[in-house]
Amino acid sequence: MKCYDCAKNGKEADTSGICIVCGRGVCSSHLIREEIPIIDMKQYSVHLEGKDLDHINKILCNSCHEAIMENVCEVRQ
Repeated sequence: MKCYDCAKNGKEADTSGICIVCGRGVCSSHLIREEIPIIDMKQYSVHLEGKDLDHINKILCNSCHEAIMENVCEVRQ
């Protein structure tokens, strides 16, 4: 599998991870891996359950990370 963002830019790079939100393959240059507050996991492409999963690092593409962080900031205000 090749990185979606690299392919969009005319480059080719192998996938290092899959975005938990949209399911796109991303290379190590385009993935973001951090603890993200995700409230309802059932709406994402990977089905996860359990309280322990709230505190694990999740892999996101840049687009989904930006959208989630924008929404989290709006909720916190």
